[in-house]
Amino acid sequence: MVQKYQSPVQVYKYPFELVMAAYEKRFPTCPEIPVFLGSEILHESKSDDGAIHIIERSCKLNVDAPRLLKKIAGVEYVFFIQKNTVNWKERTLRIEAHNETFANRVVVLETCSYSVHPENEEWTCFEQSASLDIKSFFGFESTVEKIAMKQYTSNIKRGKEVIEHYLKELISQGITFIPRWTPPAVCGQAAEQAPAVGHDADAVPVEAGARGTTKEQTGSSCPPAEAVSPDADKLDADYIERYLGQLTPMQESCLIRLRQWLQETHKGKIPKDEHILRFLRARDFNIDKAREMLCQSLSWRKQYQVDYILQSWRPPALLDEYYTGGWHYQDKDGRPLYILRLGQMDTKGLVKALGEESLLRHVLSINEEGQKRCEENTNLFGRPITSWTCLVDLEGLNMRHLWRPGVKALLRIIEVVEDNYPETLGRLLIVRAPRVFPVLWTLVSPFINENTRQKFLIYSGNNYQGPGGLVDYVDKEVIPDFLGGDCMCTVPEGGLVPKSLYQTDEETENADHIRLWTETIYHSASVLRGAPHEIVVEILEGESVITWDFDILKGDVVFSLFHSKRAPETSHKEATLPSTSTAGDNVQLIDKTWVLGVDYSRMESPLVCREGESIQGSHVTRWPGFYILQWKMHGPLPCSGTSLPRVDDVLASLQVSSHKCKLIYYYEVLASKDFRGSMSSLESCNSGFSQLSGATTSSNQSQSSSHLSR
Repeated sequence: MVQKYQSPVQVYKYPFELVMAAYEKRFPTCPEIPVFLGSEILHESKSDDGAIHIIERSCKLNVDAPRLLKKIAGVEYVFFIQKNTVNWKERTLRIEAHNETFANRVVVLETCSYSVHPENEEWTCFEQSASLDIKSFFGFESTVEKIAMKQYTSNIKRGKEVIEHYLKELISQGITFIPRWTPPAVCGQAAEQAPAVGHDADAVPVEAGARGTTKEQTGSSCPPAEAVSPDADKLDADYIERYLGQLTPMQESCLIRLRQWLQETHKGKIPKDEHILRFLRARDFNIDKAREMLCQSLSWRKQYQVDYILQSWRPPALLDEYYTGGWHYQDKDGRPLYILRLGQMDTKGLVKALGEESLLRHVLSINEEGQKRCEENTNLFGRPITSWTCLVDLEGLNMRHLWRPGVKALLRIIEVVEDNYPETLGRLLIVRAPRVFPVLWTLVSPFINENTRQKFLIYSGNNYQGPGGLVDYVDKEVIPDFLGGDCMCTVPEGGLVPKSLYQTDEETENADHIRLWTETIYHSASVLRGAPHEIVVEILEGESVITWDFDILKGDVVFSLFHSKRAPETSHKEATLPSTSTAGDNVQLIDKTWVLGVDYSRMESPLVCREGESIQGSHVTRWPGFYILQWKMHGPLPCSGTSLPRVDDVLASLQVSSHKCKLIYYYEVLASKDFRGSMSSLESCNSGFSQLSGATTSSNQSQSSSHLSR
C-alpha cells in the first residue's frame, strides 16, 4: 500500500528572497538536522538572464533503523537525489527528491515548494507532499514502512524550525532585506539582482541589511496568518493550530487529503474543517473508513435537510415544559455545558404524547446548537473548542424509565447521534446514579462507541460533591442549585406528562406531519445488476429544463437520460441474476422489447458516477414527450475485438451481482423562463434546489445542453 503525506501550508513572515538565503544555509551540511550528513552538487545550470537557477544534489542520510536491518540490507546510509529549481522572476522554488538507494525495492517521492503568499507579497508559503511505496524489502516491508514514516514525520516540523533558525541567524548578522531579481539591463549596463540559490551562502550581500526592513516592520498592515488561510482551498498550519488544535503531521495530512477529495467530489458543498476532523478522529485517522462514514452522514444530512433544522424546527410547547434539558454556561475547559435531568423526565409520557420522531428531531437540534456554541467559544476563548460537556442528573430514575418503547427510542437516538455527530461529546458527567442505573447501562452501552464510553464519569449518591467531583470539571459558581451549587439553573424540572395529552393509536399512525423522514425532497433507490432504476418525466412544452441532484451512497452507477414519444409502463422487477433479494424500491420503465434509436433515443452521454460522489445536472429539452432518467449498475466494459467475455469480467460480474447500489435523488422540471444558469446556481423561486445548492459550484462536463457538476 502506498503511504502518502500532504502538508498544510506553512507561512514564514519573511520575504521570499530572505527565506531562500536561509534555506541555502542548510547546504552542504546541516548540524540542525542530524540525519542529514552532507550533500554534493551533481549538476548546476542557469538561464541566460539569471532568472532560473537549477541545482541537482546527491544527499547522504543516516536512517535511524535497527542495526540488524541495516546489516541485512547491506547499507549504512541512504542517498537521495534532490533537484532544486528556483525562479527568481516568479519568486518560486520547487524541490523534487527521490531515493537512489534501493530504488528498485522502495520508491520515495517528495515534492516541496516555496512561493509568495497570495495575500501578502512580503510573506512566503511552503508546501510539501510525499509518497512511500515499498515493493519488496527482504520480508521486512511492514517494519521498513513504520521506520520510514516515523523518521519522515519526526523531521517534518523540524524543517520549519531549521529555516526559522537560519532566518534569525541572518537577522542577527544585520541581513533583513535582499533585493528582488530584475532583468539584465540593456546595452550591457549592470543590473541589480538577487543572488541565485547556490551552495555558497556567503554570496548573500551582507551590506543589504542597512537598506532593508526588520521582521517586525514586514507586512505590518496585513492580518495575522492565523486569521487568513493563504488559499481558499488550502489549510494554513497556523490556522489548524488556532482553530482545530494540535495535530501530528500525519493527522494534518489525513485532514488535508480528505478535504481535497471532498472538494473534488462534492463541489461547493464540503463541510467545515472541524466537522471533517471529527470523523477522522472517530475512525482513528483511517482515511478510507472516515470517508465512508462522512459520506454517509453528508447524504443523511442532505436527504433530511439537517443543515436547516435550527431555522425550521420549533419545539412544541409540550417539550419546552417537560423536556428536562438545556444549555448552561461552560465547563472549566471552555466547552459548552448541557444539563440533562434525565431522572425527572417522563420519557414514556413524551414518547406517547409527541412520538419518537419529534424527540429525535429535538435531539438533533441540540447537537446542531452544540456545534454552533463550540464555534462561538473557540472565538471567545482563543483556542480550539470542538466538543461539549454533558451533565446528566439521574435522581428520580426508576423502572418507569425502562419502558421498552422508550428504551427503543433512546437506542435509536444514540445510533443516529453516534453515526452523524462523532467526537462532539468531550465529557459526560453522570451524577446521583441510582441502583437501577446498571440495568439501563447494560441496555445502552453496547450501542455507544468505545471512544465515547471512555469519556463517561459516573458518580453515585453524593460522591460528585467535593474534590474529585464536579468541581474538578465545572467552576463552583456555575454548579446548578439542585446539585448543591449557588447558580440558578433554568432547565425545566419536568414532571409527569398528563395522559390527556397522549396521542391515540390513530393519531400516532397518521402523525406524518411531524416525521423527520417524510419531510425531505429526496427519494432513495436501489440499483441491482440487470435491474436499473428509472423515472419518467413528461414534457408538454418543448423548451423546458429538467434538473437533477443525486448522491451515490453505495457502489458505482451509470447515469443516462433518454427521450421517447411513447409513454413507458411502470414495473417493479427483481434482479435477473439469481438472488434472494428483491429490487425493493427499484423501478424499471424501458421495456426489453424497445430498440434504442427506434423506440427511444439517448439525450445525454452515459456518466459513470463513483461511490460517494454528489452529482448535479440539467437538460434543456428540445421536444415534448417522455424523458427517462436512468441509473444503472456500472460493470466491467466488454472486451474489445472478441465476442467472448474474459474470465476476469465474468468473475467481477459475479462478485458484485449480489450487491445493491444505493442512491438518493431529487429532480424537477422548470419552465425555461424560470431557469437562470446551470442547475447548481438556480435562482428560481419555484426550485427546491434554491436553498440546497446556493453555494454549489459547477463545471461543464456534458453536452452543450447540459451542465454537470461533481
